[in-house]
Amino acid sequence: MDFPTASHPSDPRLPLLTLEEARAAVRLLMHLADDSVEGREAAELAGVLGMRLPAASTA
Repeated sequence: MDFPTASHPSDPRLPLLTLEEARAAVRLLMHLADDSVEGREAAELAGVLGMRLPAASTA
């Protein structure tokens, strides 16, 4: 790993999650959604994250 500066590596970074993993996380959050406080938060987070994902390909 090449470090031109002490705080910023120059190597390309891998994504935190793959698209497949992100979609699975949204599905899990929707599964956990219910009328409890935590369930409503799960539903809200699923909606926010889901809007940031690219649309599924139909081709």
